[in-house]
Amino acid sequence: MIRISTLLTRATAALMLGSLLVLAGCHRGSTKDEVSAASMKGQFDATIKAYKGGQFLIDGAVLSALDTGSHFAYLKDQGQLPKTVLLERSDDSKIRKQHLEYMARMQLDYGFIVYYDDDGTLKKINPVAMKARQLEDYHAPAAMPDQMKGKDAAGSSPMEQQQQQQQQQY
Repeated sequence: MIRISTLLTRATAALMLGSLLVLAGCHRGSTKDEVSAASMKGQFDATIKAYKGGQFLIDGAVLSALDTGSHFAYLKDQGQLPKTVLLERSDDSKIRKQHLEYMARMQLDYGFIVYYDDDGTLKKINPVAMKARQLEDYHAPAAMPDQMKGKDAAGSSPMEQQQQQQQQQY
């Protein structure tokens, strides 16, 4: 009789341990900061698209990082600040490290959570691990007028400089 109760106790303990391991295995992936993009697209309060040069596309308008921060400051003043923001790639640009750093800064400043689409998987931006970049205004490269191309700062071309040097020698 004693032998059967010891065997029963050990079998019950093994069964409990096994079920505990099964439950732990089911729970293991639920705390990750990644989810499927297709299943979560409609669950966000705001959606922003990454644009060229570290800019963002919000409701069809191209905004610099500084202007995007101002947009969120306005929403905060109005009491309409989103709790979750989705950063997607646009037709013109993919999500770059610069975009993630700007969004990490905004996440710290305004307290919302930012997710970004990484090839079909949504990942959460961790502002502690990601270097939060200071927000900057966008400055497009200055275009040089056609009449100034090939000339130096004084406004003369190398050919004109040679001619002037030859005239000075005579």
